[in-house]
Amino acid sequence: MDRDHEQGRKLTHFDAAGHAHMVDVSAKEDTRREALAAGRITMSAEAFRLVRSGGMAKGDVLGVARLAGIMAAKRVDQLIPLAHPLAIRKAEIDFELDDDRHAIDIVARVGITDKTGVEMEALTAVAIAALTIYDMCKAVDKGMEISAIRLLEKTGGKSGRYQRA
Repeated sequence: MDRDHEQGRKLTHFDAAGHAHMVDVSAKEDTRREALAAGRITMSAEAFRLVRSGGMAKGDVLGVARLAGIMAAKRVDQLIPLAHPLAIRKAEIDFELDDDRHAIDIVARVGITDKTGVEMEALTAVAIAALTIYDMCKAVDKGMEISAIRLLEKTGGKSGRYQRA
């Protein structure tokens, strides 16, 4: 038995007959909601050096990846079939370069005042930022690895605060 079923929760994107549907949030109150997600892309020493120095042929890798992540957060309803269209009020993407591992840690924070959360928007922002880095660096390293995309924290809504252990 899965953990959610044991705790009396159910998957919300299925109706009583088991058909997929968009959750009706129309009766919910607007509340301030925020989500923080993270992920990592690891690459060769040469690719990492070029990203750090700004020497990648396609240009400012992290600047373009930041914009791509923000744009993706605003378009989640077009990518994930049952996601609600949301008017994102805040989207930030930050990068931390890990010289020892030749990795870039990506963190996205997305905020809104609405009836539903922005976890998918933050996770999508991280994923698309990582994929953009891959695209801009693949001429130098096709063996890059994207990993550890996860929700770190979310606030607001009926379920309140979640913080990853």
